Amino acid sequence: MASTHINFRTWLALLLLGALTVLFATLGNWQLDRAAQRDAIFSEIRQAASIPPVTLAVDTPDSELLPWRHARAQGNWLHRYTVLIQNRNDQGRPGYWVATPLQLTSDSHAPAILVLRGWLPRETVVEQTAGNAARPDPELGRILAQQKDTHHVSGQLFPHVPRLLELWTWSDSDQARLPATLVDTRDELPAVQNLDLDDYRRATGLALLPVVLAAESPEPAYVPAMTQNWPHPSSDSDTNRGYALQWFSFCAIAAGAWLFIAWRAVRKYLSGKSV
Repeated sequence: MASTHINFRTWLALLLLGALTVLFATLGNWQLDRAAQRDAIFSEIRQAASIPPVTLAVDTPDSELLPWRHARAQGNWLHRYTVLIQNRNDQGRPGYWVATPLQLTSDSHAPAILVLRGWLPRETVVEQTAGNAARPDPELGRILAQQKDTHHVSGQLFPHVPRLLELWTWSDSDQARLPATLVDTRDELPAVQNLDLDDYRRATGLALLPVVLAAESPEPAYVPAMTQNWPHPSSDSDTNRGYALQWFSFCAIAAGAWLFIAWRAVRKYLSGKSV
């Protein structure tokens, strides 16, 4: 009698289907984890937003600075440290966020908080130079710096300035990065892609609270009108569950195919036929 054996193609099919089953199950579980993370973040946002607003002061403990909590602050703008954050869209329109620190007391050594003041459209911020290059309008910094009196700001605390992916971080380009030192930006506003609080603290030498205040209060009439539609983490966890269902469906199909091929191979093997 000829010896029976399972041929290479059958073993290869079982190996590939087994690997696909594990892969699809892993991807499904990953999407479920993503859904759970989104649910947890959304729950944290709702819980923090329901707490009474905190009034920020130099002695406000960190335990009160909860991300997504509403807050109030009073102080003086430090206009010489204003920074533009570029490539931020509002309802599909390109533009910039304006970020300025607010000194909470008249003491220059007292803590400040970085305030996202609002969004300006690109055409308000940018001017064309003689060489047809775009740059922030030098007049904008002086307009924003007109307000000298104590200012009241209300808004919501963010754990950091929302970030965008920087494609050039994989290279040595210094494009759209924060200068090492900020002295006075009123005549030439720097535009950065992302603004990290630690980098900003080093560049300004300021003592900053470890959160950012996204303003929801209007600016004076002489300042260009800013919109304040701030982004929040997506709460659409159902999308991740839908993706998880798709991956688990693929997993079930691969597992079913594996079982069918394995059953057929075993049956032929037991009947003495080569598989």
